[in-house]
Amino acid sequence: MTSHIDDDLLARYAGISESLPDAAVWVVEVHLETCSGCRSRLGAVVPPETAMIVARIGSELTGALPAVVPHRRLGVVRRWSTWSLLPRLMVSVGALLAALLLEVVNPHYPSPVLLIAPVVPLFGVAAACSRRDDPAWELVAASPQGGVLMVLRRTVTVLAALLPVLALVGWAAGTSVALWLLPCLTVTSATLALGSLLGVRRAAGVVTAAWVAVVTAPAMLTHQLPAVLNAGTAPVWAATGLALAALVWSRADAFQRLASRN
Repeated sequence: MTSHIDDDLLARYAGISESLPDAAVWVVEVHLETCSGCRSRLGAVVPPETAMIVARIGSELTGALPAVVPHRRLGVVRRWSTWSLLPRLMVSVGALLAALLLEVVNPHYPSPVLLIAPVVPLFGVAAACSRRDDPAWELVAASPQGGVLMVLRRTVTVLAALLPVLALVGWAAGTSVALWLLPCLTVTSATLALGSLLGVRRAAGVVTAAWVAVVTAPAMLTHQLPAVLNAGTAPVWAATGLALAALVWSRADAFQRLASRN
């Protein structure tokens, strides 16, 4: 937000009026993090009983807790990634190298690199958005930067880490970037869209299983590259990816409610 929060929105956030949608709450809280003026105004519109409870708890805690200097850089890292993501990324890289080796050994089969490239990031995306793999998950998910913003940031981190590796492995295998990049982005968008219903971790498993059953397994059995991975399907992949990305954004509120399913 570039301007201050108006009085009506601030009063609704404080609970005087009807509740706000989750997306609006995130916007207000992000602004309050950096605007002392609006924080002061918020204190003036908080219901008296709430103000009394906060004042009493504050007085009891004063001097009881050690002073902690927040590490802003660490907070930024937590929003964009988690250290437990590194082993998952290494496994994804190992899968790509194994696919490259398989392609060298069996050049007559459809490219294994091309067949697994679209779903390789999903292992990392599932880990980046999983409470089981992030010790600070509850803190990050409950912050103003949680919900869909955290999911999108961490997905970008996974893609930024793996796309260069995919490009290098694809180049070594003689596979054009045009053949796997759009399917990769579209499949990732499909995972996030389904994740708004099931949770990202579960959605990644469902999408990966569907890809293997519909694309990878038939290709290995028939020794033919599926039509969905031909160069002529690029416009379809692009349109589908954009539609899924729009769906993810339209369902932003669902990611806040589904935090416990990840």
